[in-house]
Amino acid sequence: MNIPLFSKYSFTAFFTAAILILSPGLLRAQQVAEEFSISKIEPAIISSPVISYSGANQKPSRPKNWMEIEVTFSWLPRNPADKYSDDIVLDYYVLLANKSVTSPQGTLLAGQVTHTSVPAKQNDLKSVIYISPRTLERFFDGKPPASVSSAIIDIGVTISRQGQLVAQKSLKGSGAWWPQYQKTSGYLLNKNETPFAPLNTDYYEAVKRQ
Repeated sequence: MNIPLFSKYSFTAFFTAAILILSPGLLRAQQVAEEFSISKIEPAIISSPVISYSGANQKPSRPKNWMEIEVTFSWLPRNPADKYSDDIVLDYYVLLANKSVTSPQGTLLAGQVTHTSVPAKQNDLKSVIYISPRTLERFFDGKPPASVSSAIIDIGVTISRQGQLVAQKSLKGSGAWWPQYQKTSGYLLNKNETPFAPLNTDYYEAVKRQ
């Protein structure tokens, strides 16, 4: 079917105008998103720290295994006035490899860490979250996994600033798969909620107190 020349030009003009109207917003969103990026998600099985102390009887205990999930991210703002930022929120989604009749897809643990005084122009910022030995025992029927590969299926992490999603990454690079799962909250712990709180203080970004 032949389309009148005027209609073709009208459609082209309309399409061009729409792009010009929308592009500033799209450009701003792209620029905000590009300021933040997640370069690494590194899960590891680590033992409870053994800390010697005096002034009280030291109780006998055997170190147990924790799951540590460390994230490396960057913030390279385009606005030179941005020096530090509060309320940088990292949401963690950890899909456990505990498939069963009651959890045929595994259990998705969800947790959040809010960082404060995050410095600008840094590409090696660190965040971390933990799964306790008791939680691993609970979700693996009393037999906590001894390796990362036997403990998790995948991990997803997002970064938000001022309520806006600015970056996301999956451990296995499969995109944002976590929205399709039912979330189980309350089992992922930030560093301050664990016996690792006094360790490596200057390595990780400060956690905002609730």
